[in-house]
Formats: sequence, structure tokens, C-alpha cells
Amino acid sequence: MSEEKPLDNQTGGEPAEIVQLMSRSVEFTKELMAENERLRFRVVELSEENRKVNLSDSLEDKQRYLQQQIRQLEGEKARLLEQYQLVEEQNQVVATRYVEIEEENNNLANLYVCSYQLHSTLDFDEVTRIIMEIIINLIGAEEFGIFLLEEKTQILKPVAMEGISLEGIPAIPLGEGIIGQAAVSGENYYSPGLEEGATASSLSHPLVCIPLKIKDEVIGVIVLYKLLPQKTQFANVDYELFTLLAGHAATAIFSSRLYSEAERKLHTIKGFMELLTKPQ
Repeated sequence: MSEEKPLDNQTGGEPAEIVQLMSRSVEFTKELMAENERLRFRVVELSEENRKVNLSDSLEDKQRYLQQQIRQLEGEKARLLEQYQLVEEQNQVVATRYVEIEEENNNLANLYVCSYQLHSTLDFDEVTRIIMEIIINLIGAEEFGIFLLEEKTQILKPVAMEGISLEGIPAIPLGEGIIGQAAVSGENYYSPGLEEGATASSLSHPLVCIPLKIKDEVIGVIVLYKLLPQKTQFANVDYELFTLLAGHAATAIFSSRLYSEAERKLHTIKGFMELLTKPQ
């Protein structure tokens, strides 16, 4: 039998080569793992950079979108403000007109009540008193008077005065001065300085003359000399009140005068009848 050779002799240098190969394999594996780690780190870096780039683009897009929205909202705000101002102006006009209408309604309601009072009595003194109250409360006059026309003498005679002594007011011939001319023309007279809150310079130069007319026949004149301190000037409704008051006052005065004359004649007739029927 042949003798077996030692293992080392059979393999020769292979173990050293295997160890060397394994050592290289280990180093290569380490290098591969290191490279892999480096690549993974690089991937993470690239992902972060890409995210930042995408985020930057997104922020820019959002910024542009928000800026566009802001511009649209500012335009909408400007439009709404313009509409709001327009509505405010309209509301102011409506509110002012509402106050004016309320005042007119109140004055007309007061005039209706006063006209009812005027026509509720045939007593001349009572009618005169009611007219004076209307002029004070509705017109706002402090000094004024009522002149009635005497048909026979054609003279305007003062029958009632407020704020002025009745004895100090002279009768005025028809057609004389401002008051006499107003009675002839039948047209309302207003002093040129009335809108500036002027007062009458004298009894012959009043602020306002309102002829008392029944149809086209003038039976007297309402004359205003001075307004109350809080009444600085006339409003539009005042001029309407003048016209309405003149008609109602004229009718009431005319009716009360006719009634007074009828009553006087009736008393006279009764007196004569009593004298005739009185036993001798």
C-alpha cells in the first residue's frame, strides 16, 4: 500500500489563498456596505432637496394664489364700500323725507282738528280765538293780527291782535300799503327778507299778508309781523298751511258774522214784537 501524504502537502498553498480570498471578500463587503450606506445617505439628501424644491414651488404657487385672492377681495371690498355709501346716501334721503312727511302729516292732522274746531262754532269771538291759536301753534307767529273788510266803508279794520295792542293799530283803506294791496289782489304777500329770518320793520311793512277769501271775494287779511324765536324761517308746508288756513278761516269768520247779524236782527225783531204785543 502506498503511504498517505499529509493534508498540507495535498492542498499545497490553497488554504492561504482561501484566507486571502475571504479577507478580500470581507473587505469588499465592507466597502460595498459603506458605498451602500453612502448611496442611501445621498438618496436621503436628494429626497430632501427634491422636497425642498417642491415645497418652494408649492409656496410660490400658494403665494401667487393668495395674492390673486387678496386682489379679488380688495376689489370686492371696494365695490361693497361703494354700494354701502350709495345705500347710506339713499337711507339719509329717505330718513330726511320721512321726517318731512311726518311733520307734514302732523301739521295737516293739526289743521284738520283746528278746522273742525273752526266750523264747530258760530260764535265770532270763539272763531277768532281759534284762528289766533292756529297761527301761534302751527305757523309759529309771535306778533300778528286779523283785519276784516267793512263793505260799506271799504276799510280793513283790525279785530284781533297778538303781541301788539289792538288800540294802536289803525284801520287801513282798501288798496293802501302792502296790507291794502294784498286785500285788493287777493294774493299772498311775503317779505323779500323772509327766508333769512327777517322781522317786520314797521306795522305797515309786515312779513306776511294772507288774504281771507271765499272763492274770489276777500273778506279780510291775516297779517304776520314777527315769528317766534325758534321759528327762524318758513318751511314748504307752512305755505300750504297759509292757503288752507285762509280758506277755512274765511269761511268760519263769514259764517259767524252772518250768524251774529242774524241773531242781532232776530233780537231786534223780537224786541219789536214784544213792544207791539205788550198790553197797553
